[in-house]
Amino acid sequence: MKKLLAGSALALIASVGMASAADLTCLITKNNTNPFFVKMKEGAEAAATAAGMDFQAYAGITDGDAAPQINAIENCVASGAKGILITPSNDSVGPALIDARAAGVLVIALDTPLADPEAQDMTFATDNFEAGLLIGQWAAATLGDEAANAKIGMLDINKDNISVDVARDTGFLVGFGIEVPNLAVMGSETDPRVIGHETSQASVEGGVTAMENLLAKDPDINVVYTINEPAAEGAYQALQNAGKAEGVLVVSVDGGCPGIASVKDGVIGATSQQYPLLMASKGIEAIAAYAADGTKPSASDGLTFFNTGVNLVTDAPADGVPSIDSDKGTELCWG
Repeated sequence: MKKLLAGSALALIASVGMASAADLTCLITKNNTNPFFVKMKEGAEAAATAAGMDFQAYAGITDGDAAPQINAIENCVASGAKGILITPSNDSVGPALIDARAAGVLVIALDTPLADPEAQDMTFATDNFEAGLLIGQWAAATLGDEAANAKIGMLDINKDNISVDVARDTGFLVGFGIEVPNLAVMGSETDPRVIGHETSQASVEGGVTAMENLLAKDPDINVVYTINEPAAEGAYQALQNAGKAEGVLVVSVDGGCPGIASVKDGVIGATSQQYPLLMASKGIEAIAAYAADGTKPSASDGLTFFNTGVNLVTDAPADGVPSIDSDKGTELCWG
């Protein structure tokens, strides 16, 4: 197993700590309902308390909604924050983060790097391409020779080419053995096995709608890629409602406890488990070091980000694809 190295729309979640405003740190997530971001907030809050730092956490309403995050960035800078941790909804938050850095704030992206390298000092994240690659390899190996006849439905966040969305999507396709001409965007592949890409908003409700749209295109879809486990849950509901759940491989990314339970129950065939609590706690450690002496974090092993690790979780291991089972995944899960 690999070493284990989320205005009116704002939702102020917490403000705790003992230090001065000069040692304030902020966490800004995409929403405050996804268990991934809930656990990230818990990890950041605990680490900030241990470091004696003031802590404020903000969240948007839905994935892709940048306006609340921009307001939160501006509020944190105005409050004298020493550092900002953010899971950016999209790249439109970049200019506000660049302004924050110019004001002396350390900016760390969590899970989702921004396209403009000037918008963050460092990213603490899963290797999202690898996460997608693992579930793609697993699906192809599980189907064996029938992978050549697969009918694949893709449930993405949306059409905005958010970095985490692109990396998982294209990683899955490459892992499955499908040529992807442009790894920087979704949908550049021309392989007829890919039935289509649909927007799920990374939610259960969105997953239902996206899967219904895909089944309308081809009712014989037998492989379903999902951006995260809430979307996978929705996809499975739609498959059940259509009487199509039997024999369909559903794969995902996250590794939350509900998702691992879905692996154990056979709803999700395999998921790539990531570690949001570690992302958040490591991010707080980096901000504390910066507040103390100006030290900035460095990347992992020649990568452009600090890699917090990923493991494939499945109870149906495939030859040549490293994995852990759902019992081990349960020990490591969150949410």
